[in-house]
This record gives sequence, structure tokens and C-alpha cells, in this order.
Amino acid sequence: MKQLRIKYEATLKQLFNNFLTSRQALGVTEKTIKTYKAHFQAMSHYLDTDELITEFQEEAIEEMIVSMRRKELSANSIKSYLITLRAFFRWCKEKGICDITVKPYKGKDIIKEPYTDKEVEALLKKPNLRNCSFTEYRNWVMVCLLLNCGCRAATLRSITVQDVNLDHEYILFRHTKSQRIQTIPLCKQMINILREYLLIRKGEGSDPLFCSQYGKKLNEAGLRKAIATYNQSRGIKKTSTHLYRHTFSKIFLLDCGGNAFTLQRILGHSTLDMTKHYCNIYDADLINNFDELSPLAIYSKREKSITKADIQKRR
Repeated sequence: MKQLRIKYEATLKQLFNNFLTSRQALGVTEKTIKTYKAHFQAMSHYLDTDELITEFQEEAIEEMIVSMRRKELSANSIKSYLITLRAFFRWCKEKGICDITVKPYKGKDIIKEPYTDKEVEALLKKPNLRNCSFTEYRNWVMVCLLLNCGCRAATLRSITVQDVNLDHEYILFRHTKSQRIQTIPLCKQMINILREYLLIRKGEGSDPLFCSQYGKKLNEAGLRKAIATYNQSRGIKKTSTHLYRHTFSKIFLLDCGGNAFTLQRILGHSTLDMTKHYCNIYDADLINNFDELSPLAIYSKREKSITKADIQKRR
């Protein structure tokens, strides 16, 4: 195991607070900071966070992993904790505090069942504007936008009226995980939907596009509840907002013939890693052309050809 290069009289807890401050100074989102804190709190049940960094050894990380597995924590939870710990010790190494290395932990691929075609059809059915509430109509428009571009919930909540450019057929995403502004194209149907919605929504340019019934920006819990209520009203048991992102990716790859690089740009992934995850699950090239690749399909065709030839001979 690697040993410390220099002396530094501070505990893991103290240094982790310094690490959080440095991340905030770099502009890391509050949601990420909150996740770091939650992960460190969870790890504190398995690590002595009051131990001096000069006394800390890599064996403690291995012991933590073993303890977590004994407690039957999921592989993906352990993987998430180790990602945070790796970021922390990478920062420590950059600062010359210590030379601890945290090895990546292999999680398990989880396939979240996307909304089915039948469910999507039910979700996209336009409500009757004569007797529906504004919130139901707003929720329908949000669902349409989620299936137009697969944006994240935080991005959806942060869109303002002025971000919608119907003349040039795009929408601006100013609040993204990568903190880079995205320009996302709108299909003709979405343009028509937003044009009608804005006539009803009204509001100033800086107002949230999807507001609460009081005209305020939806918070995280409010959006989650709105989507859950809407889905259930359509007879859909699944209520996940993020599942629309998975559904968009599946339909984009399988039904629309989209490619990984375009999907990466639309979803706003900084690398191809997460996009590859969708591509591995929904490999359109493999699925759509499998009749040409399957030995069973080829031999079945041969069998049919032989049978047809025999029938013609008998005639």
C-alpha cells in the first residue's frame, strides 16, 4: 500500500469540508455538493472520519467496502460512495496532502423499464382544454417536451419563457448538469404545442415556462408530484420523471434511427460513457437487422424456399 508523502495534521472530516469548499468555488452545483455530503455521511458509519489523514491507510477503504457488502448494500450504492471518495482523495493528491488512491468499484447495470408504446400514447393524448385545469394542461405540455428532447428534471424546471424561440425552432437550456448552455431543436408538433401553451401561459420573458398555479417556479418535489399525478390520471403506474429520459433515448435509437453522437449532444452528456449505456441496451443496428444475422432466421428462410420448391415440383 502507498504511504503518505507529507505530514498534514487534519482529520478526514476537516479535509472533506475543505474539499467541499473548493468544489463550490469551482462552481459545482449545489445538488452535487448535497450528494457529496450525503455520501460522506453514509461512509462515516464505516470509516473513522475523525482519524488524522497522516494515520489513514488504504486498507481502511477495503475494510469499508467489505463491511458495506456484509450489510448487503447494493453494488451501485457502493460504487457511488467510492466515486465521491475518489474525487476527495484526488483533490488531496492535487493539494499534496496525501497519496491515497481509491480504486473504482464495479457496479451492476440496471435496466429501468421505459414507458411502453401504449403508455406513451396514453400520456401524449391531449386533454380537453374546455374542461381541464391549467395544471393538467401544463403537465401534458411538460410530458411532450420531455419526449421531444429527454431533458433532465432540473433543466425542465429552469426553462424560462424567453428561452423558447419558436421562430427559429429551438429552445435554450441554461441550467444543465455540465453547466453549458444547450440549444435544442424542436419538432414541428412541439412548436405548435408551445405556441398554443404560451398564449394561455402568458408571462414575462424571465418567468418560468412551467410555473405552479401561483406563477412561481416549480421546485423539485412539486415537479415530481405533478408528473406522478399526471401519469396516474392516465392510468400509468410508473411515475418517474427521469424515466422519460430513458424512454426518449430508447425511441430515439430504436424507432428514429438516431446515433450515439447525436444522442450525446441532445442529452448533454459531457462524455460518451452514459450514452454508450443507452446504446448497449438499445442497439438499433443489432436489433433492427437481426433477421440478417440470426442463424435461425436464415435456416428458416432456406427451409421455406426448399418447401416452396418441393410444392412446385409436385405440381
